[in-house]
Amino acid sequence: MQLRYAFRLYPDAPQQAALSRAFGCARVVFNDAVRAREDARKAGRPFPTAGQLSQKLITQAKRTKERSWLGEVSAVVLQQSLRDAEQAYKNFFASLRGIRKGPKLGAPRFESRKDARQSVRFTANARWKITDGGRLSLPKIGAVKVKWSRAVPATPASVTVIKDAAGRYFASFVIDTDPAADATRMPDTGQTVGIDLGLTHFAVLSDGTKIDSPRFLRRAEKELKKAQRELSRKQKGSKNRDKACLKVARTHAKAADARREFHHQLSTRLISENQGIAVEDLSVRGLARTRLAKSVHDAGWASFVNMLEYKAGRYGRTLVQISRFTPTSQTCSTCGAVDGPKPLGIREWTCTACGTLHDRDHNAALNVRQAAGLAASACGAPVRPEPVLAQREETGSHGFPTGNRAALRHGNQS
Repeated sequence: MQLRYAFRLYPDAPQQAALSRAFGCARVVFNDAVRAREDARKAGRPFPTAGQLSQKLITQAKRTKERSWLGEVSAVVLQQSLRDAEQAYKNFFASLRGIRKGPKLGAPRFESRKDARQSVRFTANARWKITDGGRLSLPKIGAVKVKWSRAVPATPASVTVIKDAAGRYFASFVIDTDPAADATRMPDTGQTVGIDLGLTHFAVLSDGTKIDSPRFLRRAEKELKKAQRELSRKQKGSKNRDKACLKVARTHAKAADARREFHHQLSTRLISENQGIAVEDLSVRGLARTRLAKSVHDAGWASFVNMLEYKAGRYGRTLVQISRFTPTSQTCSTCGAVDGPKPLGIREWTCTACGTLHDRDHNAALNVRQAAGLAASACGAPVRPEPVLAQREETGSHGFPTGNRAALRHGNQS
């Protein structure tokens, strides 16, 4: 399995300027590739190949007066940007043909220097390295200070340098994990658990444990309100507006980092304590269209379940997602009688068949576990972890969207 390890970078002023040039040059090459393909499509000509684009947009462009500044950055950065454009088109066509799973993707768009996220990638050909002093040496940028939150378990083949909306810099490595070492970290247990996700409590477990919802966004609303009010009063295009926008982004990043850390800690604990885990397949997109949209997004259920999924595959656990249409809140976990739908205001109810008094959420968690076919002891189900692409890293590092950068950044959802 591949995992993405991200570490905070602290470039000095000259290094920030060099990174800005690298971001700009990579963006120009990507936009030139998109423009070349669009011109070919409108003219009815075949799409230019990757080799033709590389020769025209990089090699020949460096010799012109208009694009001579492309030589100020590493050639690997430009080649990787060209590959991102090619991959974006492959993902787009695969989505059109129905080969690619997930939501439909639109055609690649032009990048903007005002995009919230900028990134460049250095492969082994760029001859980047980690120095003896613990710095990240990048070609034509220099040795950048790194905050190593933990050791890198293997030698990465490439590094992606990212600047987020809050103005922070990160180095992102994709590492191939060792299955044997992962198996020793999480010994088998004889426990299973059902999880009922909610808003009042983030999660209620089948053993009766209730985990409160931290509500990170709600807690940051007062600070966000002040920052956004200041932003609205700044003149568009001014430096003060850029500073105010950065302040809003940092407030959002602080809440997002705290939420991600909470998800990692809770998912790791559940995976380490239980051999089998059951959870509902919630329709987060549908719930996000209701009046509870802000609370649903603040909870981050999809991100939490995604962490459970890849950690279960990594450590040999069983994760079962039951259908969202299973009446877990209407069924008595003791006798199995279905007592009908109940308003959300009813938190406790008595089964008319057997007379058992149920806590609504605890009863639902028990039904989730039963519907998944997990017994109270070890489930004994065979585990066949499927290959998973680079996932969000675990507790202690900052997280980024996974998968191919071109597919995530340049594919529209139709």
